Amino acid sequence: MKRLASTLAMVVVLAGLGAYIYFIDSKKPADGGEVKEKAFGEVPSEAIEEIQLGLAGEKPAKLAKSNGTWRLVEPTPADADANEVQSLVGTLSSLDIQRVVDEKGGDLAQYGLAPAQIDLSFKVKDQAAPKHILFGNKTTTGGDIYAKLADSPRVFLVASFVESSIKKDPLSLRDKAILKVDRMKVDGFTVTTSKGTMEFAKKDANWTMVKPVAARADFGAVEGAIERLVSTKMQALTAEEAGDLKPYGLDKPTATMVVKTGSSAATLIMGKTENSVVYAKDVSRPMIFTVAPILVTDVAKDPGEFRRKDVFDFRSFNADRAEFVRGGTTQVFEKKKDKDGKDEWKNSSGATVDTMKVEDLLTKVSGLRATSFDATVPAAMKTPALTVKTDFGGQSEMVTLAHAGTDVLAARPDEPGVAKLDAAGLDEVVKALDALK
Repeated sequence: MKRLASTLAMVVVLAGLGAYIYFIDSKKPADGGEVKEKAFGEVPSEAIEEIQLGLAGEKPAKLAKSNGTWRLVEPTPADADANEVQSLVGTLSSLDIQRVVDEKGGDLAQYGLAPAQIDLSFKVKDQAAPKHILFGNKTTTGGDIYAKLADSPRVFLVASFVESSIKKDPLSLRDKAILKVDRMKVDGFTVTTSKGTMEFAKKDANWTMVKPVAARADFGAVEGAIERLVSTKMQALTAEEAGDLKPYGLDKPTATMVVKTGSSAATLIMGKTENSVVYAKDVSRPMIFTVAPILVTDVAKDPGEFRRKDVFDFRSFNADRAEFVRGGTTQVFEKKKDKDGKDEWKNSSGATVDTMKVEDLLTKVSGLRATSFDATVPAAMKTPALTVKTDFGGQSEMVTLAHAGTDVLAARPDEPGVAKLDAAGLDEVVKALDALK
């Protein structure tokens, strides 16, 4: 009995010890590190409604949130950069005190706190008094920043990585988009430079070139140019109010870029280049700003780079019929259903042909791509080497291919001029066509 009682006593003690350890461990962070004091206690980021931030020697910026949207209120009203503000708000909400340096404060100048390098205050919903903090110099090692609350004497350290979120001037905190565009609704795009005008229009999911020639456009190239334009940020704000445009070369723009959404249009004009930047202006807003010169290079490319390089629109998997005319010979292949409902290919005589050979032929044909374009149609196109007609998905297209010296040219009735192709591509098509005789 004594042994049993002893055993039970040990079980009770161990259980109590386990419970104590669990309680203590539950108070520790998941990584087992020390629990750090929050500089502002528990402040939910969504409860922060107003921020004032001043850098040493500069005008302070004031931000205010209304209906969930942040705006820059001072020094000049403007839309705020949502990403920058959210980063700032998140930093304030989670700011940890790494270590207390001096409980009584002492000589604040030695910490870069008199005057402070960054003076920041913010208001929290349903709290009358704002929270106010000063940031000073970095420590000798650069790993931390000296800081103190305005209403407390003690000096403490915060991690230096927070500097990237809190050291912001008014320009950093404002929305720096050069054009205001609903990206998902863009259906038109125009670029005008000294070289001429390129115009593109979108119908359904396809882009077409309207100027300088009417032609199919490369979807990726047009979308890439628009994305480059609307995602570009101003490098610096030159003037809040435009005034006279002539000093910036904006009275006679060197480039004009227009992005259309239905009946609306956003227009960017660009002026002269100075000190490795270009002056620019959104015509719907009063300010003048600068952008990198490479913007023009990236957007106003040669028209040929925006044309669709695929000679054919069809693909082997969606083709229903293909007709090949070479000299006096015509070969026709048409997709039919067999008795089991499966697809099979038949020739003009109604005989079943090798599906793999037909699909290999169609893959080679649909893979023909232009390397460049020529506005003129040479005489060689009057004696084509091959004419291809295809039906696919309720559509039809025809392309004529011809030799012109060492070049292979392709012409479509719905596009001007000719496209130049790699000669090897046509050779592969002819070989695949011969395999089906």
